[in-house]
Amino acid sequence: MEQDGIFSQELVTQTTWLGEGTTLQNHDGEQRTPLTKIESSLCYLLTVRIIRARNIHQADVLSQSDCYVSLWLPTASTNKFQTKPVRNCKDPVWNETFYFRIQSQVKNVLELALYDKDVITQDDHLFTVYFDIAKLSLGEQVFMHFKCNPQRQEELEVGFALDNISGPPETIITNGVLVSRKICCLEVQVIEKKKKKKKKNSLSKKEFSFKVQGSYEGTQDTMLGSDLVFSSSSPVKFHYARYKQLTLDVMLPGKKPPPYSRSSVYDTNSSSPNVELHSLPSGKNVILAEDKGFDLYAKAEDCPDQLDIRLGFDLCMQEQDFLCKRQKYVAPALKKVLHLEKDLLDHETPVVAIMTTGGGMRSLTALYGSLRGLKKLNVLDCATYLTGLSGTTWTMSNLYRDADWSQKDLDKQISEARKHMTKCKINSLSLEYVKYYKKQLCQRKREGRKTSFIDLWGLVLESLLHDGKDNHRLSDQQRAIDRGQNPLPIYTAVNVKNNYSTLDFKEWVEFTPYEVGLQKYGAFVRTEDFGSEFFMGRLMKKIPESRICFLEGMWGSLFSLNVLYIWNSSHSSEDFWHRWTRDKIYNIDEEPLLLTKLHELRTRLFTPPGPLGSALRSALTDRLCIAQDHNFLKGFQMHNDYLENKHFCRWKDTVLDTFPNELTQSEDFLSLVDTGFFINTSVMPLLKPERKVDVILHLNYSAGSQIQALDQTCKYCSEQGILFPKVDLSEEDRKNLKECYLFDGAETPGAPILLFFPLINNTFQKYKAPGQKRSETEMEDGKVDLYGSCSPYSTYSVQYTEKAYDRLVQLGEYNILNNEDLIMQALHIAVARKKQKRK
Repeated sequence: MEQDGIFSQELVTQTTWLGEGTTLQNHDGEQRTPLTKIESSLCYLLTVRIIRARNIHQADVLSQSDCYVSLWLPTASTNKFQTKPVRNCKDPVWNETFYFRIQSQVKNVLELALYDKDVITQDDHLFTVYFDIAKLSLGEQVFMHFKCNPQRQEELEVGFALDNISGPPETIITNGVLVSRKICCLEVQVIEKKKKKKKKNSLSKKEFSFKVQGSYEGTQDTMLGSDLVFSSSSPVKFHYARYKQLTLDVMLPGKKPPPYSRSSVYDTNSSSPNVELHSLPSGKNVILAEDKGFDLYAKAEDCPDQLDIRLGFDLCMQEQDFLCKRQKYVAPALKKVLHLEKDLLDHETPVVAIMTTGGGMRSLTALYGSLRGLKKLNVLDCATYLTGLSGTTWTMSNLYRDADWSQKDLDKQISEARKHMTKCKINSLSLEYVKYYKKQLCQRKREGRKTSFIDLWGLVLESLLHDGKDNHRLSDQQRAIDRGQNPLPIYTAVNVKNNYSTLDFKEWVEFTPYEVGLQKYGAFVRTEDFGSEFFMGRLMKKIPESRICFLEGMWGSLFSLNVLYIWNSSHSSEDFWHRWTRDKIYNIDEEPLLLTKLHELRTRLFTPPGPLGSALRSALTDRLCIAQDHNFLKGFQMHNDYLENKHFCRWKDTVLDTFPNELTQSEDFLSLVDTGFFINTSVMPLLKPERKVDVILHLNYSAGSQIQALDQTCKYCSEQGILFPKVDLSEEDRKNLKECYLFDGAETPGAPILLFFPLINNTFQKYKAPGQKRSETEMEDGKVDLYGSCSPYSTYSVQYTEKAYDRLVQLGEYNILNNEDLIMQALHIAVARKKQKRK
């Protein structure tokens, strides 16, 4: 189909490792439309003429500013361009023209920054104008006046033109949010010529250096005359985006680095040639340089249009396959616990999820008790998902080492955890362990990872919770769900950004045994590939999958806090600090007023903070330590209509979502922290509409307020338009919580049913089991001090006594068993709704 000069076709066999094929049905039989497409999309020529500025305020003390304009369009070029500075002038005139080749399907935002040139100190950044190229119409020329400061009548005058460009359209892959563009592979090869036999001492090494700035590899060196003789079987390779029109810089042996050249042809007579890569014919060997001892060849080829990343918002095929298998366990289990006369059909079977919150070793321990209670009620077999964060991820990763854990009695698992929770922890800091930690961290660095204190914390956790080295990996847990025999585990984290508080910038990241991804962007990688290096959706460097202890350290990190997190722990808002921690960005007027389009961004002005503001912001937002992994979104670009995409909008909640140049795809690393640094909940993956979750068992293990995280979740979902049941608790209930609350979501059609289990010691003080009162000698066992000043269950406690461990497990189990009626009521409502919905 052709529309507006753009051709599109459905992607039939993209990322075959995730099973993408011609399937057009979800696991429940509903039709679905593949969202990821291969498209042939036109490129345009953007002409930008920097004309002049007026009434620029004086940045220097003794003279007027020496102004120049920097142009930055990362979707079109790796380089920043700039005009010549105009000395000592408040009304500088430049009249300089710049050209960019832009992709019509990409969100192109041009950044025009005005600087004052300084010889001694760093150039003063006066302001930056963000201009969305989508405002321009093809074939028209406009002259814009950006009103940068109406009070001082500062303005920047720029001319724009958008024209068609010769050449075929570009092939892109997109899911409507991210765009992967065409990449090429350049092979550079040195062939040594045969020489007459010489004496050994006359042999010398010849070093060659190759550089493609903006490519994945960057710079590579090779050598002739050594043991590593460069041969035709091992050429130097560079992967680069074809649209960038990059240059190969070559430094030959004994030559000085060549001056930068923008020549559009290659010169075989040059001593150190520079070659524009777009001038190389595709698929052909081209000689770049000839010498008495060697010849230098290059060949550029297009890479296949197949990604190693799954772009899409539906569930991956492995999860859909799991759901079909899990129904064979869930349907008969529900029939049994609900005492139904007939078997449940597929469309009548609700999706039940167990959701946990964090709380260090307290949550690790209490979850064992909760799961044992659910097991005794036969409700564990009714659950399809189990989600966790922080300490509950440590419990989950222990359980899923056993491929059939939910089909067995949990006493053995609980006893094993008891042994480690009560053992002396001082051994984890012994000299032997310290040497082991150092060896493991060095190995990770050699593999190409960026290590931090969080990795060390993961190793310490390994020693606290296991006997010796644990080789278990997250992808190994596929064995525990390959028959649908256990609920699917989902681990959560949030991606954050330097210089921003967690409330201002955070993105949900989910980990399953199948894949790791950011739902906001609809981008997922295989779990075994997480941490490897990617470029434009292609796997560039495979790094061995991390052992799960390193993920546990990140999921349950205590060390990623900052000053603003501490402030938010005791206050409900960080509004007081916004003037210091948020960018000063304003919508500005422009002349002429261009025709408004649905997906265009407002023109905005950024004013950089002063030294004091920058220092204070850094002090407030810098985190003590953070886990960083290679960003698998690196190289992608944002689609021109990404802000209109319903999937992106559902999770669009950061101050940078309307600044496409600064979103996650522009970063080299993901910066991952414990989800509890935003909201202490693992519910977000369950609210993904494609998972169709009907019932959520909310197991709360938070310290302090038991209702705070739930209130925060309700507020967040309301702001985001995510379906979530209304939590209506009286003041009396908030002061004296019961063991369980049922929120059926009747006032929010489509929302899941929520069963909320706060971690409290209510009737457990007098009852050792539902309906069984404690004797006088057993009353002491019911005294579980959860949150008092002398409580053994502090979030930062890493060792319990045997008695403290046993009591917490028993409390978690009791609170489940004592509310069997509410659990059954929720399941009955869910089944009835499924049947009614089908009718």
